[in-house]
Amino acid sequence: MNFKRMTLFFAVALLILLGWEQLFPTPKPAPQSAAQQQAQQKAAADTALKPAVPVTVTTDTVQAVIDENSGDLRQMTLLKYDAANDKAKNFQLFDDSQAYTYIAQADLVDDAGRSLTKNLTFSAPQKTYNLNGGKAEVKLSATADNGLQIDKIYTFTEGSYLVDVRFDVTNNSGTAVKADPAYRVVRDKSAPEGEGFFMYSFTGPVLYTPSGEFQKVAFDDLDDDFESGREQSEYQRRTDSGWVGMAQHYFMATWILQPKDGASVCTTGVCNIEIKRRSDNLYSAGVSVPMNEIAPGTTRSTNMQLYAGPQTTDVIRNVADKLELVKDYGRVHWPATGLFWLMEKMYKLTGNWGWAIVLLTVIVKALLYPLTNASYKSMAKMRAVAPKMEALKKQYGDDRMGMQQAMMQLYRNEKINPLGGCLPMLLQIPVFIGLYWAIFNSVELRQAPWLGWITDLSRTDPWFILPVLMAATMWFQTTLNPPPTDPMQAKMMKIMPLVFSVMFFFFPAGLVLYYVVNNLLSIAQQWYINKKIESQRQQGEVVS
Repeated sequence: MNFKRMTLFFAVALLILLGWEQLFPTPKPAPQSAAQQQAQQKAAADTALKPAVPVTVTTDTVQAVIDENSGDLRQMTLLKYDAANDKAKNFQLFDDSQAYTYIAQADLVDDAGRSLTKNLTFSAPQKTYNLNGGKAEVKLSATADNGLQIDKIYTFTEGSYLVDVRFDVTNNSGTAVKADPAYRVVRDKSAPEGEGFFMYSFTGPVLYTPSGEFQKVAFDDLDDDFESGREQSEYQRRTDSGWVGMAQHYFMATWILQPKDGASVCTTGVCNIEIKRRSDNLYSAGVSVPMNEIAPGTTRSTNMQLYAGPQTTDVIRNVADKLELVKDYGRVHWPATGLFWLMEKMYKLTGNWGWAIVLLTVIVKALLYPLTNASYKSMAKMRAVAPKMEALKKQYGDDRMGMQQAMMQLYRNEKINPLGGCLPMLLQIPVFIGLYWAIFNSVELRQAPWLGWITDLSRTDPWFILPVLMAATMWFQTTLNPPPTDPMQAKMMKIMPLVFSVMFFFFPAGLVLYYVVNNLLSIAQQWYINKKIESQRQQGEVVS
């Protein structure tokens, strides 16, 4: 029956919409056992992550902590974003505390890949830095036993999440020295702050190369490589440009091999990408840049940019080519990208992301009008013949074969296609899923107000008004659809709005706003079609 198929469609569509990446996910990081955590802490203490000697840098966008001894970027607090679990605190992207490990490292390696800075101790002239003339520059210096002078210079810029990291290497030894810069983003596999079942997107290494396009590498794949001793993870290992780093919901940290409209750091034509699980159980995504030897008595400078901040589309698209691909739209990248582009245009028109969602919903509804109109006409016709269907049920009783034959004859007489409402709805699924991911992954909605009580479209409705409206509009929609003849289906239709609304209580307000507006538009369209077809039947006209 048409209604039965439609009920199945909505149930399946919900599962796809809410759980596409949960049903067919990139494996989600498994919680670490106490033994694994202890092993990681011991390994970290024995290798790279010794307690930091903090050098603090404060700009208008970030507060960063650099370890003076190693020169690692150990902490990065985003001052314009509040913490997911505590709005009174700022969001912390990098950290080296017991809570989690997530840092950026810049190193120099010899021709055998050995670190030239591992046993060095850097020093900085001061412990705190602030913006001066729109920039904050931190210079860390160290001298190797062989006379190699290494200066590592961090430059932070006002209004930016880009950090420039430059090496000035002076060869005071008597022989040529090989010193290739290597850049890494390192983290553990713990879930990012604020992640939950309804707030999960890919966390882990990401990269883009012109030859390999955009790629994600799952932590579990790197675990398999580590345990087997073989590098089998699929990603592009050599490139002449692109970017590489780590991504999570809303935020990212990536080394930029070639800035937008700038030259590539891969001056020899190739850079080597390495993504792996390290012996200290941390995961590294990085790149080494082959350079010519440094002749005695000469100095060479080389720099790389690190973007560590939000996945704001209009910002990151101007940082590097294809950097906006880091937004995890999963398997619906193309529709989601197009829909976000449209939502972004509506924001520029209204100046408010909530109203942008409302306008986006109206536009999408208008574009899909031919499809939804066909569906609603089919359901309206089914609703109109519901009394005749009920009469057939009473006439044939338990005679299922006779009932089916009589129903098919009724459909032919009334010119009803029982599947006419399903196909147009199925064609809309990619759009619905694309809208879900476009809104769900938009950091632009984080801390963005709509009106009144909605002060953050990325968080749940604090008064649950939108979820209640969602349930009410869903229930009202069921009254406009053909009444089910099966008692079990009738019960399902009664409880479905309640089940949906419970899940929507945990959704970001921006997502629920979209569905409420979509439901209101659907109600208006279905009510109009129902009235039109009912009027045509009463006047004896041919129902079109």
